[in-house]
Parts: sequence; structure tokens; C-alpha cells
Amino acid sequence: MAKKIELLAPARNLATGITAINSGADAVYIGASNYGARQAAGNSVEEIGELVNYAHIFGAKVYVTLNTIIEEDDIANVEELITRLYEIGVDALIVQDFGIREMNIPPISLHCSTQMDNRTVEKAKFLADTGFPRVVLARELSLKEISAIHAAIPDTELEVFVHGALCVSYSGQCYASQHCFGRSANKGACAQFCRLAFNLEDADGNVICRDKHLLSLKDMNRSEFLEEMLDAGITSFKIEGRLKDESYVKNITAYYRQKLDAIFERRSDYCRASYGKCTTEFTPQPDKSFNRGFTDYMLVGNKKEIASFDTPKSIGERMGSVRIVARNFFTVTGEKAFANGDGACFIGKDGKLHGFRINSVEGNRILPHKMPQLQPGDIIYRNYDCDFERELSRPDVARRLSIDIIFGEDSNGFTLSATDEAGTTATVRSAFTKEKAKKSQRENIINQLGKLGNTPFEAGNITIELSDDWFVPSSLLSEMRRQLCDELILQQKRNYSRETMNECLDSARFPQKELDYRGNVSNSLARKFYKRFGVEKISPSFEQAPVKGTLMFCKHCIKQSLGWCTKEGGRPPYREPFYLVNGDGSRFRLSFDCKECIMHVITE
Repeated sequence: MAKKIELLAPARNLATGITAINSGADAVYIGASNYGARQAAGNSVEEIGELVNYAHIFGAKVYVTLNTIIEEDDIANVEELITRLYEIGVDALIVQDFGIREMNIPPISLHCSTQMDNRTVEKAKFLADTGFPRVVLARELSLKEISAIHAAIPDTELEVFVHGALCVSYSGQCYASQHCFGRSANKGACAQFCRLAFNLEDADGNVICRDKHLLSLKDMNRSEFLEEMLDAGITSFKIEGRLKDESYVKNITAYYRQKLDAIFERRSDYCRASYGKCTTEFTPQPDKSFNRGFTDYMLVGNKKEIASFDTPKSIGERMGSVRIVARNFFTVTGEKAFANGDGACFIGKDGKLHGFRINSVEGNRILPHKMPQLQPGDIIYRNYDCDFERELSRPDVARRLSIDIIFGEDSNGFTLSATDEAGTTATVRSAFTKEKAKKSQRENIINQLGKLGNTPFEAGNITIELSDDWFVPSSLLSEMRRQLCDELILQQKRNYSRETMNECLDSARFPQKELDYRGNVSNSLARKFYKRFGVEKISPSFEQAPVKGTLMFCKHCIKQSLGWCTKEGGRPPYREPFYLVNGDGSRFRLSFDCKECIMHVITE
């Protein structure tokens, strides 16, 4: 049997979630009113319920993010929220806090958020042994590391990010925002410390780099490695972006839908995890949506050129280089053409990103709204494609579930049945005195039953099984068609089954005996969970008891980015330790664990 593969898209709100499903998502993840890792992306239970009802028509799933650490005083509220989410049919929760396992909640499935810092075989094995059906892996893992985890827990679903913004620190292990701004990333309030500009200084106070975004990474794009990730054991491909707008979600989801479907056409051992045909009237192009440049982010071992030192803002697609600069226009050499209203940008002599709007294009002349300080040879990017955004704004994506329809009869009148792609069947009956028709009814019956435009269905085979050519009014066919669609949706709800938690092994043991602040333990239930599985000493979370030490644990290495990696034969021409210094004068020491290939950002 083919393995079901899930494309998982973000939903900022109900409208974005529906757009994601219509664009080809097999599942969406959405934030509730609180306790999600993006405070600005909260939604009411009622709105999530509407999304659940729509998604389940196509066998698509809805996951709710409750992936923050939970304080003691919030336990009762979280229990109540989870109960309500379970009652409206949510498929699973994406969680960080182990305290949820000890709560008084319904039997809803729990997925291990990447905020749990899931990067080792030992940690993944523990999560599987304690009943979690899915583990969201750390973004930093290579194909080899993913394969090793899959080999250790072959029956546990593995989810990975494939596209979108990157955190420079291991998820769940970043305390810089809390330390500097009192805004906890582990409570959904990250202030994006990693996107700030810094000076890099050596031990003698020499400025190595000035005003650069040294912790800011490019965006992930692993679209060229999907098949390799499938064969490494991935079940769910996740697009980052719960703060992104509908046009972004539409473009990126449709792009990965097409990429995965192309693989499934060649590989019978994999298939999509939901049903329904998705149609788009545009050609998806990820470089036309918000991006800081792209990286596969160490999936195949390459750590070079993963950072975006010049800017944390969207660069977009490369268009070419400046050839001629005049008083009020310039020309660009390149294969792509600008259009009126486009947004463009370039890195100036000052090393900063400068953006401008294009008023008009006349042949090879580009006339900006305000002439920027360009130089011949400057690389020009388009970060807003006016024509493409206009295409995306059209309500042209649709998803339809094919149903086979049978129009028949019984002793009291007529029957109408339908079976969808998942095998769900519904039947409605209408009492009607049968009279022989004066002319054939076949064409009208097929025509009327095929009018499914305002429903989530489209007609597949339409079969007529009548003992004679009975007269059938169009009004009767229309009403029976409407009733049939309602009944089919009702049967889908009745037949829908949700995933469950697996059995927890009492013999399971957490890989560590002691937990410091990186355990993110902020409530008694989390402490109870850890102690149940062998942890003897548990420190409070950083939010409860701030400590001096490492604020960020990064696979990204500034020394490597500058060509000074000692493993690669490099050597810094400056004396260590190095320091990051931000705009307010705060200093953060850098420590390099070359054995583990991790950079520490430290407060002293």
C-alpha cells in the first residue's frame, strides 16, 4: 500500500486556511486564541471549527498550535481550550510543554513541536516510546540524520519544514528575546533579536564587521530535495508562515502541491494524504513571494551561504544588473522584464538594502517614482511583481471532490445516490408519482445533476437506472441534488476518524537525568512528567529564573560564513573571543563548539 504523504500549510486565519486547502494542502496548522508560538496569529474556536468542517470534506486535517510553555496559573485555561478544540473536531495539537500530557483533557492526538528541540535519535525514541504519533524535527538536521531517526522509530510520523523563514537558534532553545526585551520566544512573543544589525568585534575591540545582520538567515527552500526526503522517511512536509498573507500561502502551497504530485505520478509507493482536485489559473513561482534569498539549510551538509548579512528584508527575484544610469531612468541587462508598478531593490555602496517603486517601463528604460542612487553593475531584484500579485489576488483557486452519481427509483418515487473519492456514500429519496415522459429525460437528468458549481463537489460518472423513461421535473432533480450534497457532507462527518495517541511505555526513560533552563519547565505537570520518566533534577525555565549563559544555540557559524572555519583549513585573522554588539551597546560573546559544530551566543 502506498504511503500517504502530507503537505502541511500555515493558516493565519480562516480565510487563509481555506485558501491553503484549495491550493492543495493536505493539512493546515492554525493558532488558537492563545498559547501558540505566534501571538499575532490567534483565532477563535468558532473560526477554527469552520475551517475543520471545510477541511474534512476533502479528508484534509486541521492541527492547532499550542506550542508554548505553560505557566501554572494557565493550566485550567489550557485544559478548557483543549476540550473545546476536541469537541469541534480538531485532528491534533502541536505542543511544546510536556505538562499537557498530564492534564485532564480528552483523547486528542498530540504532535511534538519543533520547539521541543527534536534533533537526536535518543530524544525521538523517547517521544515515540511515550506515545506521541508524530515528531516535528529540528530544521537543522541533514538527510543522514533524518534517516537515522526514521530507522530508530519507523512507525512514528516525521514532519519537517521545507519552506519559509528560519530561526538561527535551535527552536525552543532561544532566550535572547526574553533576555533583551522581556518577550519570550517560548511564549509566542519573539522580538526577532536575530534580525537585528550588529557590529562584530574581536578581543581587542577591533570592528571586524559593522552594522551587519550577522544572525539573520536566508529563507528555506527544499523543493529540489523532496524525493530524497521522502526516501529518508518524511511523512509531512511543512511550509512555515502563520503570519503570511493569502497570496504567499496560495503561491507556495500550489508550488509544493505540483512538485509532490509530479513525484507521485512516478512513484506508486507514495500518494497524497487527502482528496479532491485543485485547480489554479496561475503558475506558482516561490521567488516572487516574500523571501530573503533561499537555502536548503544544511539538508545535504552544506553550511555555506545560509546567512543574509546585508538585510533581513525580502529581496525577491534577481532581475539583472544595472547597465546605464541617467538622470531619471536606468537600464538593466537580464532575461526578465520589469512592469509598471513593480517594486525593486538593490544593495547599495553602504551595504544596505534600498527599495524603490517603478513608475513605468519604456522599452529597456526603467523610470522609478524616485531615482535611487544606483551605480552601473549593481544587481537589481524585484521584490514586488505587480502583475503576479494581481493574478494571485483573483479568487481562481478551487478544490472539488469528484462524486459518482446514480439516479434510480423505488416503489415510492426516485432515489439519488453518490459516492465520493474516499468511498463515502449517501442516498436521498423523494416520493413522486411516476408518469411516462413524452420525450427522453436522459439529457436533462444528467444536466441537472451535474450542476454542482456552488458545492465542494464535481460530477464524475452519472448513471441513470430507471425501469422506464419517466417524467422527472427539473425542480425535483435540483432539490434532490441539494439534499444529496448535504447528506454526503453529513455522512463524511459521521465516517471521519481522528488519529489517536499511541500506547505509552512505562519503561521509557528521558535521555537526561538533569535538566537546566533549556528544559523549559514552567509548571508542576511538566515536572511530574519528567520525573515519571527518570529525570532527577529539574531547573525552572529561563522565563521563571533568568541565568547568565548561552542565549542562543546556533548551527549557523559566523566564523564559517567569513571563511575562518578551522575544520575547513581557515584561521581567523583576529584574536578571539569575538563579540556581537548591537545598537544599544549590549555585548554578546561568541563561543564556538567545533566538535559539535554549534555557535553559542552568550550573555555575561
